Amino acid sequence: MIEDKLLKKWLNNDLTDAELDAFSKGDDYEINQEIIDKAMHFKASQFSSIDDFETFKNAYQNKRPVKRLNWIKPLFRVASVFIVALGVYFTFFNSELVEAKTLFAEKTTISLPDLSEVTLNADSKINYNADSWSTNRSLNLKGEAYFKVEKGQTFDVITNNGIVTVVGTEFNVKSRKDYFEVICFEGIVKVSSDTIVRQLLAGDTYRILNKQFIQDKTDDENPQWTNNRSSFKAIPLKVVFEELERQYDVKVTFKNTDTSRIFTGVFVNDNIENALISITKPMNLTFEISSPNQVLIHGKTN
Repeated sequence: MIEDKLLKKWLNNDLTDAELDAFSKGDDYEINQEIIDKAMHFKASQFSSIDDFETFKNAYQNKRPVKRLNWIKPLFRVASVFIVALGVYFTFFNSELVEAKTLFAEKTTISLPDLSEVTLNADSKINYNADSWSTNRSLNLKGEAYFKVEKGQTFDVITNNGIVTVVGTEFNVKSRKDYFEVICFEGIVKVSSDTIVRQLLAGDTYRILNKQFIQDKTDDENPQWTNNRSSFKAIPLKVVFEELERQYDVKVTFKNTDTSRIFTGVFVNDNIENALISITKPMNLTFEISSPNQVLIHGKTN
């Protein structure tokens, strides 16, 4: 044990003169010295000096292999998901996206943030962003609506068939499948659909039906449907009966009936029998109400 302590102190060059004299007279001194002398001739490409025995021991223990965890990439993934989630939240939950719609046989009037009014016909829908309304008066429309727009910045009605742009006016927009119609009742309206751009004054009508453009006039002061009457001028029967289905929430089927025939006239929206008479009688057709929501139209047979 004493020899080990002397060896340790000798390696650390901590021996006193008396201890060094005693250690050098030991049996193993020459062997130890020879090992040290030969070790001095070795060189390593990279080496670090060991200050003392304890330092060497501690360094050895601290250099045991450690398995590194690659936690940075998973953390980035979690952070990116969190950021996307925040974006979705603020887009869909924190923004004032307002939607209003009507069902079949239903109408409603909505007041917009600038006190403009929109009256929705049956089976129609609008949506707009209330947060940006003061700087961007723009809404999306599916179906038919009558607008009374307060004066102010440009007001846009965006549909699948075209865009209607106004400042302050009254107008009606109908956007159905293969049917786009704008009627100006007051002020000036700009309408654009594909390459067909027109500026409408009060009484002007803009219509694209089955890809055919027609510009016409009207003497009406407001849309007839706002007074519970659906009005048509040179419109195919198929379109007329589709509007009847919306107003009364019924299903219309046909037998021996040419639905491409052109109809001009009016039907009421509060009595289905009177409405059917108004359509079928001038067209030499008959009708049958088979159930509360089923109507069969008969054509004349020879």
